[in-house]
Amino acid sequence: MTAHKKTLYAAIDNRKVAIVGAGYVGASIAYALTIRNLASRIVLIDIDHKKARGEALDIQHGIPYMGTSSVRAGDYSDCANCDLIIITAGRSRRPGETRLDMIADNIGILKEVTDEIKRYYTHGVIMVVSNPVDILTYKVSEWMGLPNGKVFGTGCILDTSRLVRAIADYTDINIEAIKCNIVGEHGDTQFPLWSRLSIAGIPMDEYCGNVGLEWGDDQKDALYNTVRGMGAEIIEAKGRTHYGIATCVCSLADAVLNQRLTIAPVTSTLTGEYGIKDVAISVPSIVGVNGVERRLEEKLSEEEYGKLKISADKMRETLESMA
Repeated sequence: MTAHKKTLYAAIDNRKVAIVGAGYVGASIAYALTIRNLASRIVLIDIDHKKARGEALDIQHGIPYMGTSSVRAGDYSDCANCDLIIITAGRSRRPGETRLDMIADNIGILKEVTDEIKRYYTHGVIMVVSNPVDILTYKVSEWMGLPNGKVFGTGCILDTSRLVRAIADYTDINIEAIKCNIVGEHGDTQFPLWSRLSIAGIPMDEYCGNVGLEWGDDQKDALYNTVRGMGAEIIEAKGRTHYGIATCVCSLADAVLNQRLTIAPVTSTLTGEYGIKDVAISVPSIVGVNGVERRLEEKLSEEEYGKLKISADKMRETLESMA
């Protein structure tokens, strides 16, 4: 075996991931994890075991050098000894719905899922992908009773990815040079942190001034309006979104499984950051082997602080209405 292959196998050795939900999102995540060689064992768990087995077989039959993971269908007992458990169970958003419209259906599903996970849980991080992700992340964290940050949700990472892509198209600059986050609820009250937007470390207004690009409220509104409608546009066109979130999950899984700390706008229960606590919303966070290792308190504009509080208050009101 070559030195390269030895390194590859060592990197994924004994990494185990369980994915609860073998629908489009769960299967796409399993496929992406396999291609990225992020785990040695991937288990798909679904109430429809036949479908989970079919998805696992389809992924496993790919050309070996494109991924060396063992992918199979399993049950909740496979949540034992997992380094990462990814929850995608629940129904998808329908055309014309907000994510909060899905609460009634998905809260019951996630309670059953969490109860089953708890029966076999030994260690590891739990990542919630199901929507409404902020509410469900808060509740799963509450039900599991794990240390803060051990349960976190994908939050606004996909929205941020879409915004960065839109900014890259506008500036004709590689996405790797662009730093900007969308924060708050993964839904109607989310917003971009324009005050923190930079290109290769240069504030956006300064950069645009240097290269002769217009930058003001009109450009910001146009970019964000495009981004905020992307999810609904994709759902209208093909019925669902799944590839984008799958690659975002891979980035977070890499941070957890390989201890490659990354900063991303994910959702977890705040404990006083930005003056907010006892509610889960997305803020820039350091993600690592323990899930959300730390939430970063960036200096925001007064308007941005106000918007973040509005988003948190909306999530709190939603939680209280469920009590």
